[in-house]
Amino acid sequence: MNPKALVLGIISLIVIMIGLSSLYVVNETERAIKLQFGSIVEDDIKPGIHFKMPFVQKVKKFDARLLTLDARPERFLTAGKKFLIVDSFVKWRIINVRAFYKATSGDRYRGAALLSSLVNDGLRAEFANRTVQEVVSGERDELMAHLTETLNTQAQTQYGIEIVDTRVKGIDLPDELMNNVYRRMSAEREREARELRSQGRELAEGIKADADRQKTVLVANAYKESEMTRGAGDAVSARTYAKAYNRDPEFYAFTRSLKAYEETFNGAEDVLLLKPDSDFFKYMKSSKGK
Repeated sequence: MNPKALVLGIISLIVIMIGLSSLYVVNETERAIKLQFGSIVEDDIKPGIHFKMPFVQKVKKFDARLLTLDARPERFLTAGKKFLIVDSFVKWRIINVRAFYKATSGDRYRGAALLSSLVNDGLRAEFANRTVQEVVSGERDELMAHLTETLNTQAQTQYGIEIVDTRVKGIDLPDELMNNVYRRMSAEREREARELRSQGRELAEGIKADADRQKTVLVANAYKESEMTRGAGDAVSARTYAKAYNRDPEFYAFTRSLKAYEETFNGAEDVLLLKPDSDFFKYMKSSKGK
């Protein structure tokens, strides 16, 4: 190979490499800064194709999208001296690349750690000024809005980070307090159950007493009606007997005597001691009873 052509090829390759190393691309989801010997010479570089001095300048890129910091559950003390386990998350993004780089040396995880510490301090301060009822009630939204506003100011000033939203995923009691709460809840439910059972027994006794009263009234009314009906029947029977007797008293007396004879001498061993001239035998001597 011609030495001159070889040299030209090497020079061309070097030029191409230098040209490629002097170009860099920032995507739509990124922001970048340009460093020269560790010092920032250009910050907040927008998306697009840009140039830099090869081997002298370096470009550091950062994610400009909305990021989520899922914080580890922490133990906070409320105004009522009650501990709570709070699980929270934060929506954030980088808005000032220079400040973020200075605070974190370009380490995103270092930035998340700083942000997590800032959020925990803010939550601790907010919970310390509120009771458990205020924290778990409708005031939570107000608390989060105020906390987000406060933390956003600090985060932008210190770290170049914008805090878009701060939310609490869950609030729990520590295990040692949870057992006490469960015991109190169980005792309260037992008390309510005893009250309900007592009210039920009282109501049942009232219903039973009313049923017994109604039973007594119904039986008494039924007995009254039956006695009145029996009395009316006896009166009709007496009138019928009286009417029949008045029509033929002699015949009535005769049939009654015959029935008395039949009932008296029903058994073979029956014995009756009477005077021969007793009225009981008057129809045995004469059909006219004389």
